[in-house]
Amino acid sequence: MITIGILDLQGDVSEHVEMTRKALKKMNVEANVNKVKLASQILQCDGLIISGGESTTMGKLMIKNGVKDAIIKKEIPIFGTCAGMVLLATKTDYEQPLLELIDMEVKRNGFGSQKESFEEEIELLNHQFPGIFIRAPYVKKVGQNTKIIAKIDEKIVGVKKGKYIATAFHPELTGNTKLHEYFIKEVLNCVE
Repeated sequence: MITIGILDLQGDVSEHVEMTRKALKKMNVEANVNKVKLASQILQCDGLIISGGESTTMGKLMIKNGVKDAIIKKEIPIFGTCAGMVLLATKTDYEQPLLELIDMEVKRNGFGSQKESFEEEIELLNHQFPGIFIRAPYVKKVGQNTKIIAKIDEKIVGVKKGKYIATAFHPELTGNTKLHEYFIKEVLNCVE
């Protein structure tokens, strides 16, 4: 049985737990879904979701808890949303700890402040998907092996590189499990 960890440093962790369980049920897949915050817990996971939150704080906590090194060492599929997208980047417009797993440059709060938050339907992985953008980042540019999977007004809001996927928006707040299902399939492919 696979184990999917939801990084529990801050942000919408419970929403990701609930959405992951809902997606697993739809797919008829048995799995453990655990909140994780320690390196030892990361090392027991087959996949990891990094939620939204404040990316600088999350990055500092990852280093303090030894989680950053565990994530890099484990080499498991990772799904990052909002702040999770920022943390997966190789470069951002602000000096902060990064995992540097997806070759991309991210602009934090790229769509503005909290009051500029919005919802918009986007085309993603051949599906229309409800995008909820809250102080959302966007990707300014990607490296050679990073695939763009979603854009809004020429701003990149979804990327994939190998077993890593990142979105600028919050799929866990939508009720639509398609992205979580996509990630679970990625995890299953990697453990087979």
